[in-house]
Amino acid sequence: MRKFNLFQLVPAALAMILASSQANLAQVPPVQISKKLPSEPLVLSGQSGTSVKSNCGNVSATPNQVIQVKEALPYLRLTVESEGKPTLLIDGPGGRFCVLADSYSGGKPEFSGYWDSGRYLIYIGNLSPGQYNYKLLISQEKVPNSKRVRQDQ
Repeated sequence: MRKFNLFQLVPAALAMILASSQANLAQVPPVQISKKLPSEPLVLSGQSGTSVKSNCGNVSATPNQVIQVKEALPYLRLTVESEGKPTLLIDGPGGRFCVLADSYSGGKPEFSGYWDSGRYLIYIGNLSPGQYNYKLLISQEKVPNSKRVRQDQ
C-alpha cells in the first residue's frame, strides 16, 4: 500500500487551484485605466452573477470585470446600474470593499475616491434572486451628470 505525504499533496492541490483561478481570470480581459479615460463615462456591461452567496449579495465565482489601474488616480468613481437590488464588490490592492445601493446614490451602488495602481477584481452582484443585465460606469468626474445643478437656475 502506497502512503501519501500530506505535505506533498497540499502544494500540488494549491497549485491546481491557483492555476484554475488564473485561467478563469484570463477569460475576463482587463480594462486598462489611466489618467485619461477613452470616454466619459466609460461604460462596461454584462450580467450579474448569482452562483455564490456572500455578504455582498449573490455574486459569481469569477469577477465580472477586471480593471488594471496603470498609475495612482486622485479620483475614480464606479457606479452600477441594474434592475433588482445590485451590489458592487471590489477586491483590489487596498482591500476588499462591498458597496450596497442607498437612497443617496439613487439605488445605484457607487464607490469613489483615490485609487492606487494595481489590479481590481469587480463583482457585480444582487440582493434579489436571479440574474440581471448591468452597466458599470467608470468616471473621473466628481459630480455625476444626473446630480449637476445648472448655475443659471
